[in-house]
Amino acid sequence: MERPFDIQLEKLKTKLYKMCSLVDEQVEYAIKSLEDMNPELAKIVLERDSKVDKYDDKIERVCQKLFALNQPVAMDLRYVMSALKINSNLERVGDLAVNIAHLSIEIYDPLEIYQQINFREISYLTKFMIKNAIDSFIRGDAELARQVLSTDDKLDELVQSASDIIVQRMKLSKDFIDQGLKIYSILQEMERLGDHATNISEEVYFIVKAQSIKHRSHDFDDSDE
Repeated sequence: MERPFDIQLEKLKTKLYKMCSLVDEQVEYAIKSLEDMNPELAKIVLERDSKVDKYDDKIERVCQKLFALNQPVAMDLRYVMSALKINSNLERVGDLAVNIAHLSIEIYDPLEIYQQINFREISYLTKFMIKNAIDSFIRGDAELARQVLSTDDKLDELVQSASDIIVQRMKLSKDFIDQGLKIYSILQEMERLGDHATNISEEVYFIVKAQSIKHRSHDFDDSDE
């Protein structure tokens, strides 16, 4: 016979996995709306935002119930603690996807500047980090989480380089300022997406390895354990 705690824990996992799938798709659609200049995909992201918020509330309530009515220990305690933080990061990822979707509707004819700032690689790395952070959580895969962590510096470098190019273009052409500010904002949102993917991956590592790697270099090996 299952304990009430186990039943609630399974409910938590189910809701989190659904939240993961929804948020991953939100990011995919938001970025694709930018790449393909497809406002219909952006509208889908905007319409689904309330669904993300509802999952956020449900997951938080389940976590609170698990703490209030039970005394989870060891692995279960780590999971519930990290679930709260992962859920918070997923909700913020959903918000950032909405911001990107809004901006994608407002920009126009960006293909030339996309090529100049290496936008395709930035968008690929952003999606890679979000997808793999989520997959590492669903699979309980600490090694995949480490791969996400090792990618963050590369994304930051690409975003910084692209942002510098955008700023220079705005200085040279007043006509580009409005477009440039929107693309600059998109780049900052992508960098934040990478930060949240990093946060999720750190929590996955904590769940699986019972070791916190926050505020440490991500160039670690198993001897650190």
